This record gives sequence, structure tokens and C-alpha cells, in this order.
Amino acid sequence: MRAHEHPAPPVATPGSLAAAHPPRSDWRTLGRLLPYFWQYRVRVGLALACLIAAKAANVGVPLLLKQLIDSLSMPAGDPRAVLAVPLGLLLAYGGLRLSTSLFTELRDLVFAKASEGAARSIALQVFEHLHALSLRFHLERQTGGMTRDIERGTRAVQSLVSYSLYSIVPTLVEVGLVLAILGTQFDAGFVLITLAALVAYIVFTVLVTEWRTKYRRKLNELDSSAHTQAIDSLLNYETVKVFSNEAHEARRYEASLEDLRRARLRSQSTLSILNTGQQLLIAAALIAMLWRATEGVVSGRLSLGDLVMINAFMIQLYIPLNFLGVIYREIKQALTDLDKMFLLLEREREIRDAPDAVELSRAPGSPPPALRFEDVHFAYEPARPGAPGRPVLQGLSFEIPAGHTVAVVGSSGAGKSTLARLLYRFYDVQAGRITLDGSDLRQLTQASLRRAIGIVPQDTVLFNDTVAYNIAYGRPGAPQAEVEAAARAAHIHDFIVGTPAGYATRVGERGLKLSGGEKQRVAIARMLLKDPPIVIFDEATSALDSANERAIQAELRAAARGKTALVIAHRLSTVVEADQILVLEAGRIVERGRHAELLAHGGVYARMWALQAQGGEAAVRD
Repeated sequence: MRAHEHPAPPVATPGSLAAAHPPRSDWRTLGRLLPYFWQYRVRVGLALACLIAAKAANVGVPLLLKQLIDSLSMPAGDPRAVLAVPLGLLLAYGGLRLSTSLFTELRDLVFAKASEGAARSIALQVFEHLHALSLRFHLERQTGGMTRDIERGTRAVQSLVSYSLYSIVPTLVEVGLVLAILGTQFDAGFVLITLAALVAYIVFTVLVTEWRTKYRRKLNELDSSAHTQAIDSLLNYETVKVFSNEAHEARRYEASLEDLRRARLRSQSTLSILNTGQQLLIAAALIAMLWRATEGVVSGRLSLGDLVMINAFMIQLYIPLNFLGVIYREIKQALTDLDKMFLLLEREREIRDAPDAVELSRAPGSPPPALRFEDVHFAYEPARPGAPGRPVLQGLSFEIPAGHTVAVVGSSGAGKSTLARLLYRFYDVQAGRITLDGSDLRQLTQASLRRAIGIVPQDTVLFNDTVAYNIAYGRPGAPQAEVEAAARAAHIHDFIVGTPAGYATRVGERGLKLSGGEKQRVAIARMLLKDPPIVIFDEATSALDSANERAIQAELRAAARGKTALVIAHRLSTVVEADQILVLEAGRIVERGRHAELLAHGGVYARMWALQAQGGEAAVRD
């Protein structure tokens, strides 16, 4: 029986999350895994008891065969033969075989809850931790590589259980029982041959498997690279179609698959070397054992039943050993995959709640909070040795009084959208502070802060679910009537009910089945349904036509009434009624005031207004 390999799960590529981290001790990884099984320690103990019982029954089968064969060596017509064959063979032999299967199934049944529960706990913890990581992490990640890390890590729990509890541990138990029987019933030569063969087999398997690791690692890297490339191409489907680059993407993918094919051939050739060497060692050991047993039968020291028992023992031992190479590699790979997933759990949260952080709690009907930026300095990549960094905000100070609306305009890269990210604490400022009713945002829990803020982003991304689900995401569990009321306020209700499935219409991956304007109106409805005390409109109507923009502007003004609002504007016509307008350039406020005051001043804002009024709306987005 040959040790075939299944397609190996690929290791992390440079785009994967743990690629640059050096491998750690396998024992350390196992130490991280054991606490997840500790809560199931009773089940683990019962499973091990069933395992030992199954192996004891399995080892008892050759012993029974020996007794049966020896008992048949009697004169013809002896009445004992009539009883020995049917009762011994049919009852005892069948009972042992049934016991082996019964205890094996009991082991699997008892331990299933432990393995499934541990895998569930780890996967859930990683999922929650990924959501707790910073925006910077998610902007730098490669989705394909990260999802493969999580998938492989979760599957590794099952693999470790399968190959250790169901393969390695049972084999060790059986080896111990067989050696004990050989040592007590026969001379030490049988024990020495068995031990020598086992040691040689294990050493050869480990050495060759370690030698094959470089080929396996290359195969894994190429497989992960091809997978990431395919995922990236499919995620950018529209871009591929727009530039008619289907053939280009196919050629790139074909080149990756060709490299993968060559790596698989090299891996298969080294596997053949491993299989051949293993079979040679097994054959040599079997010949030595049977030669010694046959010699003992001829000399009268051993019975024919002894020869059959020894042969049966060797077959039972070497069948699982046939797969030792695969088992060893899979366990090593499973430990590596688990370590990568544990590295995700060890990834430090760039933004975390302070130990003494407090909940932002607001009583129903209480006035909205006041926001204040106090000498805020921020850079996405702060200065460090050899890298000067590029400041985004430089000494920014302004206030949004409670219930007022402040608009921010400026050229591309001025730092407008950065204000929203800082308010959400996706990043923390390097100097200065942002306060909410006098409390530093860093002294508030992130969850309570974000519950108090609603946003309509300039680039709306939707879940691949129904329109109703995406609107209700602003307040999960909201009644359908309130969802529809929010859709009406966002002027998208008529469009939704005009589709065949209505509110059950699925929007597709990232909402690509909807137009830009439709997605933006869904985002507006979602924010209206949330009804937070602080609202951010980040180019909230940039994807709408003029007619819908004018209609929705009235709804947005109504939604901002009585709330603290920050408006990040592209079309200056949308901010003329703001209580204050800030003009940003290179992270600094160069002008501030109301619309009429800024026009009268004749500065940057007035020039931008003149350009847009002439029909040449400059692209002033971040």
C-alpha cells in the first residue's frame, strides 16, 4: 500500500499575513492549542480509553488465530475440533473484530465534540480578532492569502486530531503491545528485529521528508501565488473587462499554473523515492521475521500458530507505518498552518481601548455632543530613521458646536477624508487630541464611540445580500416598516419595489449589481435608519445626478438637523448652508467662515466656487 499525497495546503506567500515571521517551535504551537481542548478533557480521556481498548482487541486477533491454528493440530475425528472451529472462530474471532470497530467508532464519537468545538472556538476568536485590528492592517492585507491562512489553520485542528489521535497514538500503543507479546512469548531476537526495522523506517522517513520540505515549500508558495492572483483578478472583474485584458490575465494565470505543474512533478518524484525506500525496509523486516519464525517452526521451537501470529502482527504494524511519511508531513504542515493562524491572534491591535476607557452613553432626547480638534498632527506613515514621512494634518484646530454643521472642502490630498477616519478612531493622532464633549476620544471605548457616529462614505461597499439586509445593517433587527421609511427618505424605495424581488433583491459582490448612485442611496438609507447623534457626509451625493442630489440634499439637511454634522464636500453647492466652512490645503486650514463670507473674501474658496460655477467642476476629492 503506497503513501499517496493529497494536494498540500499552500504556505503563506509574501502577501500572506505571517510570511515574514520565522517558524517557531512545534511544541509552542501545540502549547497554544491545548487550552482549547482542556475544556473537553473528560471526553479526551474517554477517547483515549476507547483507543486503548480498540488496540487491545486488535492485538488479540492474532493471539486468537494462533490458538485456533494450534488447536486444529489434533487427530482426525477428535470431537474437540467440531467445537473449536465454529465456536472459537465464529464467536471469539468475530467478537474481537466487532470490539475493535466498536471501540474505534466510540472513540470517534466521543472525541468529535472536542475537535469540532476547538476548531469552532479558534475560528471564532480569529474572526473577532480580525475585526478588532486596525484599518491599516486591512488596507495592507491580501484577501486571498489571509483567507487561505484562516481556512488552513481551522482545518489544521482537524488534521492534527486525525493524524495524532487516530494514527500516531494508536500505532504507538499497538507497537508497545506487540513488543511486549514478542518479548514474553519468544526470544529477544524478534524484538530486536522489530525495533531495528521501526527505528530505521522512522529515521529514513523523517530524513527524506525533511529533504522534500524545500520542494513542498516551493509547491505551496506557487499554489498560494496562483490562488491569490486568481482571486485578485476576479475581484477586479470590471477593470479586466474595461481594459479587455482577459487574455492577459489568462496568460498570467497560465504561467503560474505551469510553474505549479513543474513543482508538483518534482514533489511527486521525491514522493516516489520515499515510498520505494519505505517498502524496501518493510520487505526486509518481514523477510527477517518470517525467516526466523519459519526456522523456529522447522526446529520445533515454535508452532504453526506462532508463525501465523507473527506474520499477522507484522502486517498490522506496517500497514499504518506505510503512511508515516504522509502523516509526518501533514502533522508538520498542520502545525505550521496553526502557527500562522495563531500569529494572527498575536497581531497587536494598533488601536485599542485604554484600560480606563469609559462607555459613551447618551440618554434618549439628550442634546448632540460637541466635537473639537485641538492642534491635531497626523501622518499615515510617521517619520522614522531613513523615512521622513508625509504629514497629512498639521496643527489642525476647529470645533463643531453641538447641533451645528461644519463643512470641509479642499484640493485632493488636503486631508478631508482623514478627518472621518480619525473621528472613527481607525487611526490615532500623533499629537494633539480630538474631544467629544470635552472627553478625549482615546478615553472612550471604540464600540460606544462608533455607535454614536453615522457616515455616508464616498465609496459605498455593500454586502452580497439583499437590499433590505444592507439598509437594516444600520440598525440590525429594525422592523421592515422602518427600513422602508429610511429607503423612502433616501429616494430609493420606488426603485426597490420596482424590481422583481423588491427588498429581497440581492445586490451582488460588493454591491456591483447596483449603480453608483443606487449604492450611495442605500448608504444614505442605512445611515438614516441608524439615526446617530453625530453624522458624517463624505461626498454623500457625489454619485447622484443633479435632480436626485437636490431632492436628497433636503433629506440630508433634515437628517443633520439637531445633530452634530461634518460634511466633506466635492460639490461646493452642497455646503452653502453649513454653519461654517473650512478650506484645507496640505493639512492646514487656510480659510474658514460661512459661504457668503468666504466668497466676499475672494480667496481659495472663491476661486473654487468660480471654477465650478463655470461648469468646470474641479475634482477635489481626497
